[in-house]
Amino acid sequence: MARKRNPVTPGEFEDPLHNYDPPMYEDELERLLCETEVKSMRITPVHCVSKEMTVTDVLDLMWTKETSCVVVTDEANKPLGVFSSKDVLYKVAGNDELRDQPVEAVMSPNPRTVYATDCPAKALNLMAIGGFRHIPVVDVDGKVVGMLAPRRTTEFLEAHMH
Repeated sequence: MARKRNPVTPGEFEDPLHNYDPPMYEDELERLLCETEVKSMRITPVHCVSKEMTVTDVLDLMWTKETSCVVVTDEANKPLGVFSSKDVLYKVAGNDELRDQPVEAVMSPNPRTVYATDCPAKALNLMAIGGFRHIPVVDVDGKVVGMLAPRRTTEFLEAHMH
């Protein structure tokens, strides 16, 4: 059974967005952080590894690729964890029996991520609050497409502020 609609009297409904004023920003930096997208920050190519890869093999990869962070992903390239130089220092260094363990045992699980289309302000906020130096960037399907690192963030801001 179809519902009957009540007729709308002219002037009864007013679209709340018809008189929408764009946000006012304090300065260009604030506008950039709120209106651009993370993908415009030249996100760093990311090195992904499987959770079964040994800590020694991951360390060798990090050394060879000169990177301080890798993303541990599942078969669909969705992030399971992050393994960074902080994990090396606080979990692996001085603990030789961990070297042959799978990286899953020492990674930081369930990483916070940002979408490539999120604004940089969101990414920087997550990094600051969570104490992260790196944050994986994912596409709409949740697959890893890159890494937001401190250097890229600084380069982006410097390039747009001068």
